[in-house]
Amino acid sequence: MAEATGSPPQAPPRFDRAALSDFAAAAFGRYGVPDDQARIVADGLVFADARGIGSHGIVRLPVYASRLEAGVVAADPATSVTKVASGALSVDGGNGLGLAVGTRAADEAVALAGETGIALAAVRNSNHYGAAGFYAERAVAHDTILITASNAPPNMAPWGGKTRFLGTNPLSVGVPAGTEPPVIIDMATSVVARGKIILADHEGRSIPEGWAIDPDGRPTTDARAALEGAVLPFGGAKGSAISFLLDILCGVLSGAAYGHHLRTLEDLSTQQDVGHVFIAIRPDVFMPMAAFRQRMDDIIGMLRGVPPAPGTDAVLCPGDVERARERESAETGIALSPDVVAQLETLGHQLGLAVPAPRRH
Repeated sequence: MAEATGSPPQAPPRFDRAALSDFAAAAFGRYGVPDDQARIVADGLVFADARGIGSHGIVRLPVYASRLEAGVVAADPATSVTKVASGALSVDGGNGLGLAVGTRAADEAVALAGETGIALAAVRNSNHYGAAGFYAERAVAHDTILITASNAPPNMAPWGGKTRFLGTNPLSVGVPAGTEPPVIIDMATSVVARGKIILADHEGRSIPEGWAIDPDGRPTTDARAALEGAVLPFGGAKGSAISFLLDILCGVLSGAAYGHHLRTLEDLSTQQDVGHVFIAIRPDVFMPMAAFRQRMDDIIGMLRGVPPAPGTDAVLCPGDVERARERESAETGIALSPDVVAQLETLGHQLGLAVPAPRRH
């Protein structure tokens, strides 16, 4: 007698990118976020989903909404930009939504680099700024190299430690090219973004060993224990040092909070005061832009020409995987877990908004 087999797991529902962005923008509007800022933040969230970075996608909408409702984030912030040197800007985010504050700061840095060749914007009094690659993509569209980083609440153990001190402090670099797509590096300084562990916990999945430790400092594959413990830095001591440096630049230098002074997104009792940095560089101050593009295509071609290791199809350039996911999501829709959909439905019910219907397969 044949053994009974369970029914195959259902594929997650998939949604149109524009529809998700419209829903998120409308939700922010209900809290008094100006239309232009609501759209930027919504687009930044679904940008992450479309590129397979679900940890920084629309899953964050409910907690952003909770912070707006609690009054610990300003819906319409009084963001100020002060030129403190010929190529340097100090930005006070006014405690606004991080994606809106970050976009303003990145655009200001790119504009100033148009005058000075290189510009740095240091941001204080901001909040979680989403997927760092969102800003890099905006800059390369203007023929500008962008280096950006943000600090984050202490959720990572430093090298040799068993309790939280460092943030998962993201770093992104975007470099324009010619016929090749731009180089886009977008990474956390942890082995994995903590949001991926949050997503695993939401979905009841275990996590790979080496991602995190439990509250006693022991390696764990349990997502809940990992969230109660600490994530680990990539590359051991090297990743730990880079994360520490980014906290210095984004927190200490900018005037924002740092180290144990930073508060989590889930703490609805106080402001976060997250800090960011944006360094914009115009390649054409060193050579004609056409020459730079040709040289970028040349080095990318060299990288792609390296023979692949056994078991690997090809050597990829930073940004290739995310662009492939974006193309796929454009064709099939953005997949959301049932848990995330349920959270959006709850929020939509509270705000009198209908969650978009899933695409038909």
